[in-house]
Amino acid sequence: MHGLLIDIITDWGTFMGVFTLLYFVAILIVTVIIINNEDGATKTLGYLTLIWFVPLFGVVLYFSLGVNYRNNQMYSKKLEMNKGLEKEADEYIKKISAEALSHDSQAVNQFKTIAQLVGHDFADQISIGNTIDVLIDGENAFPVIIEALKNAKETIHLEYYIIRNDNIGNQIKDILIQKAQEGVKVRLIYDDFGSKAIRGTYVNELCAAGVEVYPFRKIILIALANRLNYRNHRKIIVVDGKIGFVGGINIGDDYINLPTSKVYHRDMHLKVEGPIVYSLQYIFLGDWQFCANEKLTVDPVLFPNHAHNADGKIAQIAASGPDSTYPMIMYTILRAIMLAKTEILITTPYFVPSEAVIEAIKNAALSGVKVKLLVPYETNSLVTQLASSSYYSTFMAAGVEIYRYQKGFIHAKTSVFDGQFSIIGTANMDNRSFNLNFEVNCMIYDQVLGQLMRDEFEKDLTHSVRLDPVEWAKRGAVRRFIEKVARLTSSLL
Repeated sequence: MHGLLIDIITDWGTFMGVFTLLYFVAILIVTVIIINNEDGATKTLGYLTLIWFVPLFGVVLYFSLGVNYRNNQMYSKKLEMNKGLEKEADEYIKKISAEALSHDSQAVNQFKTIAQLVGHDFADQISIGNTIDVLIDGENAFPVIIEALKNAKETIHLEYYIIRNDNIGNQIKDILIQKAQEGVKVRLIYDDFGSKAIRGTYVNELCAAGVEVYPFRKIILIALANRLNYRNHRKIIVVDGKIGFVGGINIGDDYINLPTSKVYHRDMHLKVEGPIVYSLQYIFLGDWQFCANEKLTVDPVLFPNHAHNADGKIAQIAASGPDSTYPMIMYTILRAIMLAKTEILITTPYFVPSEAVIEAIKNAALSGVKVKLLVPYETNSLVTQLASSSYYSTFMAAGVEIYRYQKGFIHAKTSVFDGQFSIIGTANMDNRSFNLNFEVNCMIYDQVLGQLMRDEFEKDLTHSVRLDPVEWAKRGAVRRFIEKVARLTSSLL
């Protein structure tokens, strides 16, 4: 018995020795991978600390959430366009883009370099002659969306992060079924994580009626963590290639403020008509090609001629994700902050900015630009809220005014620069939106719409409380330490 025990101990010691050696070799290999793959010194050191001081779990966490697959070009979505249409569309887009860039307005003259920064692709060109309606909150947005869906004649394309199996979700489902039965071509992309509630019966009913439905990056248990990391956060609708919708509102009852609603949900969406719809259509078709593995023939039905609105607005779509060469949405925000001369108004539900955005905002505030930041009083993510709070003192010290919305949950993702240039879309001010998720923003170069956005921002401030730097500094040392710990996870939030 005594000899058996000694053998077991010896074998266990040998096993642990071999395991330790193999793990040490693995750590060295991962260290080399991190140093080669990461550009930022701070982020690199953070990941190295994680894998060396959090055994095993640190390595798993890095490969699950830390690896940026942007450079791997894991999503090939280049559309194969009909050559005749491609030439015609390219000439048309270049014509209206040149017209927009030459437009003599303060908004274009001041922020023209953003248009040039973004506009390297067919889908990214600035355009003139667009009709843009701002839709405040779900109760105002959904009736307009439903009307457009019901009037569809040729195609309906939807792409959403969240679709809920509730009242409004089923209203939309019933309309899609009806239109498919009428002969309208209906295509739907839903995010497999955000829209997990519609898996099964909901999707089966759509498919049975002739709606073509595909999940975006279906979650498979063996690859769960990585697939959770690269989600489609876009909210896009394109009807007949002529009417588009984009913004922050998902499909769900909790986005509609009813007398029975427990929490007021503040959000913003856009209805767009004109050449800018080409961009939304192009983005959807690229995502469809990836999800459905179907190469569509891009024809005049998908890209119809648009009536030119002489009084229309100048606008542009910025989209980014692991399929884009650069984090273009973050670049546009950085550029807008740098170009602003008098005022920056930012509304975001999740504020965990990159180092570049932090420095840009501080630089603007210290340069005399009035910067106001509107965030929720409470969010649905405690870690994100704590991480966000860790930045407030630094910003207030630079002169940034920080307001926390108290009427409910503010989910809008908007920013306004000098009342001339506005951004409304799906991207939050955090690393996940800048680098990990598929996002889409609409940028409008227009003083009238800019003033409307300023007015809405001021209305929201009446339901908010401004943080007082002196009072904020009095919060306990434990709270400040917890915020700093949460901030360490900022690259993953």
